Amino acid sequence: MNQIIQKQEFKNILGTKVYEIFLELQTLIKEFNKNLNLTRLTDNSDYWISQVYDSIWPFITDSNRNFDNKKFLDIGSGCGFPGLGYAIIYPNSEVYLVDSSEKKTDALKKIIDELRLKNQIFIIKDRIENLGHNIKFRNKFDICTTRAVSSPPTVAEYMLPMLNRNGTGLLYCGKWLPEDELKLNKSLNILKGTIKERKKIHLPNNKGERNIIFIKPKEKCPDDFPRKNGKPKKYPLGN
Repeated sequence: MNQIIQKQEFKNILGTKVYEIFLELQTLIKEFNKNLNLTRLTDNSDYWISQVYDSIWPFITDSNRNFDNKKFLDIGSGCGFPGLGYAIIYPNSEVYLVDSSEKKTDALKKIIDELRLKNQIFIIKDRIENLGHNIKFRNKFDICTTRAVSSPPTVAEYMLPMLNRNGTGLLYCGKWLPEDELKLNKSLNILKGTIKERKKIHLPNNKGERNIIFIKPKEKCPDDFPRKNGKPKKYPLGN
């Protein structure tokens, strides 16, 4: 699959207007990457497949779920994926991008100013361990995502406290093994959550296997979680 076909496919799937926003986003990321290492996935299929499509495929391949007009949180947003990808597709949603790096959040603010998206988009420079105990954000989100942040038990501890009663967390993973599911289930038992579904695809251009694990609250997440800074990553609940 060559780059021209990839771009044409994106135009066909998303429409020319949305495609052009992703093209502008690519230009902005490459510009900021000159002085700040936002991401290595900036060119050709690295951008269009490993960055864009890998971020948005859960939202464009499932006709049974309504992803529009939601309150959305992206944890560890980095250069903006998957959060900005979601925002571009669903301009009626309220989007929060969280990262602990001030350099990255400053870059995200400038990128969003340039894109002039219709969404209400909020950039928060903080650790999710702190945000999870802030009553303005705890239990407030319909959708929560993490991508390339940490292990599934760790990100489950980040997500569950943020989701409202009917909310859904999307864990982005590469390969998914039975032991991964066992560890995640152990952590979810403590967090009062459950695995709702798992979806798998193989990305074009031999970019690898991708799994999305959908998790949901069963009950209210205990107030002790997320634990203090660094503990969810250092001492995952699933171990």
